[in-house]
Amino acid sequence: MTTQIEQELKRIGDDVKSMAEQAQKEIKAHAQLSEETRVKVDQLLTKQGELQANLQSAEQKLAMIEQGGVGRHAAPKSMGEQFVESEEFAAFAQRQNSTRLSIDVKNVITEGSGSAGDLIVPYRVGGIVDVPLRRLTIRDLIAFGRTTSNSIEFVRELVFTNSAGPVSENPSAGKPESNITFEADSVPVATIAHWIHASKQVLSDAAMLRSFIDVKLRNGLKLKEEDQLLNGSGVGLNIDGIFTQATAYSQPAGASVVNETQIDRLRLAMLQVELSEYSPDAIILNPVDWTNIELLKTSGEHAYMFANPRNQTLPGLWGRNVVPTTAMGAGDFLVGVFGGGLAVQGWDREELTITLATQDQDDFIKNMVKILAEERVGLTVYRPAAFVAGDFDDLASS
Repeated sequence: MTTQIEQELKRIGDDVKSMAEQAQKEIKAHAQLSEETRVKVDQLLTKQGELQANLQSAEQKLAMIEQGGVGRHAAPKSMGEQFVESEEFAAFAQRQNSTRLSIDVKNVITEGSGSAGDLIVPYRVGGIVDVPLRRLTIRDLIAFGRTTSNSIEFVRELVFTNSAGPVSENPSAGKPESNITFEADSVPVATIAHWIHASKQVLSDAAMLRSFIDVKLRNGLKLKEEDQLLNGSGVGLNIDGIFTQATAYSQPAGASVVNETQIDRLRLAMLQVELSEYSPDAIILNPVDWTNIELLKTSGEHAYMFANPRNQTLPGLWGRNVVPTTAMGAGDFLVGVFGGGLAVQGWDREELTITLATQDQDDFIKNMVKILAEERVGLTVYRPAAFVAGDFDDLASS
């Protein structure tokens, strides 16, 4: 296809050159171009532009086919792929006297074996690019920034007194003053890490090493990160988590409910956030509690009230995302404003770093290698009133 276009472009180019020579002769003889020559030149230049555009489009399609098919995006590389394909690892695996290797890899969801990427690689349906749904995590809800410091200093909002009101054009007592009470605080950047032992032969088996990194090390690290972002105690080396700092649930005054269920309580918790002048955007639940809600049925037809087993949909209640996670204790819940960086923000100091080491005597004798994965993250909760935490302990089954 591209060969035909290139041949046609060459023919058009020759014609343009010929017409240019003809135009020069006419200008020299008559001091102007004939109308016929002008029209032909315009047509040739237009055709030449169209062919160049077609050639570029054809080249792009060929590149996409080589990368895995028309309409398919080139798959991003997993952390394990980035590591085993790096020049540093290749040199490390070949050198006999090497004892340590450390490489930073990008924290990306990939389509690699054992990762969630095959759920999110875009594909075409009926000419429209679609992205399949994937499980939300706490990190997905929070806006993340980057920091180069070991600690983060910030200001936390405590109380906002709104005194805004109508005033005359020249009030004798002045205009009303509102007040916001703040407190200065700082949080450390926490290091989350773990390592595993593996046979030294893994260095010559890229597929196995990639699996260790993507499946065991990365996933294990992210599970602990999720627990820290939610439940970290803030004591010692722990992150001060959102659930730990959230305002305790208390049924708002004026709201009444008969035969209260889990769903009722979640709506009342949303109201508590709303009465603090915030708009909640997500609900965090334990998978057991979310399953109990999804299994609710009507009394007559026994139809599911909140789920359709035949459809793939993101969990949601009252127009808000629901994030089921085992990081949340059974019977507990958290409602709040997670997105936009208004009430909470996460911080990446160092994304995932993979380190290989074979430097102690036992590893040398037993042909073993240590594989370490670690990251450094921080969390700042600016407005605790934007989050409400509670439980369902005093409720009957929904």
